[in-house]
Amino acid sequence: MGHDREMNEKSQMPMEVMAMLSSASIPAAPFAIIGGSSTNSLRFPEALNVPGLTVLETYPGWETPFGPSPAFVYFELKGRRALTCVMHGWRPGVKRADASRQIFWVFQQAGVKQILSEGGVGAINELLRPRDLVIPHDYIDFSMRKDVDLGTPTLCIMRQPFCPLLRRAFIDASEALPGKGRVFDRSNYVVTDGRHFESPAEVRFFRMAGGDVIGQSVAPEVYLAREIGACYARLELVVNYAEGVITDWSHQELKDIFYEESEPAGRRLLMALESLPEKQGDGHPGCECATLRKRTLLRDRNDG
Repeated sequence: MGHDREMNEKSQMPMEVMAMLSSASIPAAPFAIIGGSSTNSLRFPEALNVPGLTVLETYPGWETPFGPSPAFVYFELKGRRALTCVMHGWRPGVKRADASRQIFWVFQQAGVKQILSEGGVGAINELLRPRDLVIPHDYIDFSMRKDVDLGTPTLCIMRQPFCPLLRRAFIDASEALPGKGRVFDRSNYVVTDGRHFESPAEVRFFRMAGGDVIGQSVAPEVYLAREIGACYARLELVVNYAEGVITDWSHQELKDIFYEESEPAGRRLLMALESLPEKQGDGHPGCECATLRKRTLLRDRNDG
């Protein structure tokens, strides 16, 4: 499997020498974009020079209950204000579960309600080829990060894990700017921990379980998005065949795909963002994201 684990070392100023900001300075933003491996080689979003896009502020990060957050860019695209961070917030020395909690805690404080995320995946399904674009509709979580949450007493209902409205925005953007591959509007995303690649036997098992692509970013992001009541969807770039599928991948080919596809990947994100409604779920009766969470029934007996 290729993807996010291979490109997560984008240089950043070490967190210990960065002045963390108080959470009181977190700006209001109804939208967020989580950058992954497809845009990791790009200074997103400012490098794209998209009309109507203005970078409002760059923040070194904020103190959170889960440790110092990564840096964020706060920008506006034709009236839509959004926060974005690099590579899922992953940094050397920071556990990936903590990185996810940090960025989603920031999103919660900012009032984010619509989240677009992207990454690179390996192909389990033999119909897929490198450079294809995939918009997942479901996932299978084989990761070990099962208890990653923000501490709210929430029961997350995962019957519709990816927002149909956000998925439609990604499908439309991908079909309008398809690149060198094809566009697939459905897939089952298999989540593993990484950073290693999977064995051929593991990949065969994941195929029997119904997986189409394999990566490591959906969980815990999909759970944390549900916990804060936000819509969430992903756009995946197929960067290699999973181990034992079709043919062995090469590191050079992986590198070429990441660097050649970064600009169109960034543009698709902004095209999808521009198409979203100002209000969560507006105009799309199929979006249930805000209601698919309930207060947990498991309480301390002293809570009454």
